[in-house]
Amino acid sequence: MKILAIADEESAYLWDYFEKSKLEGIDLIISCGDLDPRYLSFLATFTSVPVLYVHGNHDDKYERIPPDGCTCIDDKIYVHQGVRILGLGGSMRYKPGDYQYTEWQMKNRVRKLWFSLLRHGGFDILVTHAPAYQLNDGMDLPHQGFQVFRSLIEKYKPKYFLHGHVHMSYGRKHKRYDTYQDTQVVNAFERCIIEYL
Repeated sequence: MKILAIADEESAYLWDYFEKSKLEGIDLIISCGDLDPRYLSFLATFTSVPVLYVHGNHDDKYERIPPDGCTCIDDKIYVHQGVRILGLGGSMRYKPGDYQYTEWQMKNRVRKLWFSLLRHGGFDILVTHAPAYQLNDGMDLPHQGFQVFRSLIEKYKPKYFLHGHVHMSYGRKHKRYDTYQDTQVVNAFERCIIEYL
């Protein structure tokens, strides 16, 4: 399965210079948040594959302009071709606003998923906006990752952990790809393609 992962910055390659052939062979599109809802709607219009998303900390406009033809997977396990995908959007709370959470609030969201996790026998891909604590996150509170994401990875051992939020254009040494235990960690900033085998 070929997955197009996107986050944080709309890709000019896909939006401004779009050709339908650029989505050929893509089986699934996953947004890790903070993208214009019209961009997601645009991608959904030109493909017949599911476009999934979680909310980023700047996605309060989705209430007014929902991304048409797309599926929100926040606080859900979505199954596509047998692959179980868990979505947990938002960032660390650093000011009042939607889609910002304290560590306790994020842990509480995960706790509420216990039955779904049990019923599905875990998950294969974890999709978040924020990174996990000390896994490609920032030192400042707005870009600090969640400890509960590390706990989820350690317990369920998903094949992939997809996140956004830490822009590779910040000038920090954020990695596009990393590994934590047996999980491939991918920073989906702008766009990247992964092969789920």
